[in-house]
Amino acid sequence: MTIPIWVYAVVVGIVVSALMALKTGREERLMEMENIEQEGEIYMKRLEREKELKEELKEELKEELKATGE
Repeated sequence: MTIPIWVYAVVVGIVVSALMALKTGREERLMEMENIEQEGEIYMKRLEREKELKEELKEELKEELKATGE
């Protein structure tokens, strides 16, 4: 009993398709991780800016209170 050549072609196609799916999935995960890291950096910078603004406002309030004598 011989197996037709088209069966081999189908099996090869399935294997190639599976390998491409694995490769694409890995690439997407890496890109997603990079994107998450960038978003995290942006978020941390925003938090730092807000913290600096709060500190500046505290200093200004302290100076105003000293100036008014309270």
